Amino acid sequence: MTPEKFQSLIAAVTGAIAGKTLDAALDQELNRQFPASGETFRTIIRACHDAIAAGWMCNREAGGIKFGRVIKPGPDTHGFSVDVVDLADVAGPHHRHPNGEIDMIMPITPGAEFDGRGEGWLVYGPDTAHRPTVSKGRALVLYLLPGGAIEFSR
Repeated sequence: MTPEKFQSLIAAVTGAIAGKTLDAALDQELNRQFPASGETFRTIIRACHDAIAAGWMCNREAGGIKFGRVIKPGPDTHGFSVDVVDLADVAGPHHRHPNGEIDMIMPITPGAEFDGRGEGWLVYGPDTAHRPTVSKGRALVLYLLPGGAIEFSR
């Protein structure tokens, strides 16, 4: 898996949601249009694992959390940046989403949850904040951030 091929995979999702409000309706739409059992979701999971094995994804680590921004916001991803993190039974650093955040939750441990949600999509609207928390095991989480905007608390 190359970064260019990965970007093309993600563009299929970002193209479908470009310009839409980040809210509960989009959460439902993503889970309906790109379900966890569907081909697109499963292909992205495989691509993430391949990219991690290739060494260009989740290649930074702090506090036991592996992470990294793999795509900067731009026209190819309809203004979204893409970050991927690997968390296991941990709460990450508190941060705010000025423009919202879309999370693709990919459990590695069966039944693992991210912020209380299992495999699938989770959408946070603009001006929300949280400590990203994985419980019940280990999971990869792909973050789509409009404009790449994120503010970490000090």
